[in-house]
Amino acid sequence: MQKDNLFYIFLFAFIVLVLLQVLVFNRISILGFATPYIYIYMIIKLPVKTNRNLTLLIGFLLGFVIDIFCNTPGINAAATTFAAFMRRPLQTSFTSVDDYAALQMPNMINYGTVPYIRYVILMILIHHVTLVMLESFSYFNLALVLKRIILSSILTSIIILGLEGFSSKKKKERGTAE
Repeated sequence: MQKDNLFYIFLFAFIVLVLLQVLVFNRISILGFATPYIYIYMIIKLPVKTNRNLTLLIGFLLGFVIDIFCNTPGINAAATTFAAFMRRPLQTSFTSVDDYAALQMPNMINYGTVPYIRYVILMILIHHVTLVMLESFSYFNLALVLKRIILSSILTSIIILGLEGFSSKKKKERGTAE
């Protein structure tokens, strides 16, 4: 029963994140450089014990669906799949082996605030570096590429950490009320 509920929650999150990205966030461009790519939040929030092959498949499908809507030839699929590939090594680098086995869901409560923020920022950077480098496919104007990576990463991090902070605050309030 629990796994069925989790499946439906993540299916709903998948659909919502794709729609938000395609209909809202792709239209945001601050200073012509910063575009938030919040769909990576799906990969960040997958349960810790999710099978690595399933994680890669979800990452590919997420990026592929975004590519279909945005008419980009596999760029988002490649970036999201690579971020999904790097997820497990990043998670294990921010938690001890004992903690890693006990964790269910990556969040500020389970990881601790600073390790979770580092994990999220590194996941976003991995995704954005891959995405922007594939998109530009050139080192001709490296300053412009770096500006896009940094500004988009900052904007995406602010949005995702804001969502996570709100979610963690609600969980803490529910935990003290029970």
